[in-house]
Amino acid sequence: MSSPLMARCARPITSYPVITTNLWSHSIRPFSTTSTQQIRLFFPETQTKKIRVTPPAWPHPIYTEEQMQRVGISHRETRTFGDRVALAMIRLLRSGFDLVSGYRHEHAVSMHEKDPAKAEQKYRMTEEKYLIRNIFLESIAGVPGMVGGMLRHLRSLRRMKRDNGWIETLLEESFNERMHLLTFLQMAEPGFFLRLLVLGAQGVFFNAFFIAYLVNPHICHRFVGYLEEEAVITYTREIADIEAGKLPKWEHMQAPEIAVKYWNMPEGHRSMHDLLLYIRADEAKHREVNHTLGNLDWKEDPNPYVSVYRDAEKPHPGKGIEHLKPTGWERKDVV
Repeated sequence: MSSPLMARCARPITSYPVITTNLWSHSIRPFSTTSTQQIRLFFPETQTKKIRVTPPAWPHPIYTEEQMQRVGISHRETRTFGDRVALAMIRLLRSGFDLVSGYRHEHAVSMHEKDPAKAEQKYRMTEEKYLIRNIFLESIAGVPGMVGGMLRHLRSLRRMKRDNGWIETLLEESFNERMHLLTFLQMAEPGFFLRLLVLGAQGVFFNAFFIAYLVNPHICHRFVGYLEEEAVITYTREIADIEAGKLPKWEHMQAPEIAVKYWNMPEGHRSMHDLLLYIRADEAKHREVNHTLGNLDWKEDPNPYVSVYRDAEKPHPGKGIEHLKPTGWERKDVV
């Protein structure tokens, strides 16, 4: 994808109330309804007389700088009717999501070809606009894994049979997406209107995905795979904008402490740019996982991401990104 595609973004929807951190207190904050002095820590660690800290249930795998830099935009071509249904639903969801978040990248690219200055003025994305989009995106992205894991758990109980490892990966995915959300919440506090949007979107999406997963899990995993493709595009554009100097407030901003601990970010690699590399790598992993699960027999095949392979030296699916396959592993290669 060319660099202009990475650089042009969207108009704000000015009714979004988001409270920015005091790092931005000198700027005009059109989305704010509360002063920066009233910002609170969203999720302080709960300590009791006996408990000092509660670590995450799923420790995050270690990513190297080289591995994260190799992550890129990719698209799996449709092959079946189910794939086409999943992609059509993503395009519909994307258009609605772009509408509510004020994201007009395609319009910006089109205008940039004719009038770059006007496109920059009208569609330029700021740190605040990206945070609005990221918070909304991550509040929805944590739903599919939880729904899939819950339904497979109930199916296992109902049939009195093992699940072959799918539940763990799906719940871990939803946990990871929630960690993304908690990280962004350290940088911006959503206001009433954004909370209302999240509440409505999550309520509709949860129930729709619940019914869809009961009907056809294969299409649902393909849907999430395409959804994660879009997430990788969004974070790639944010990274490109930082590198191009278009997000000055993020250039020297350090990742929140919760992110440093969760991703085990090494000293000297804890900037906002580094944080987005980690998050993009996570989304790329979810992209691979769901495209892979969409290729399998959801009733009988074991989960290749928690399985022990006969030939451990041969590249195979795992929790890390050392053998990342953007379009997913084919069934014949893992089962």
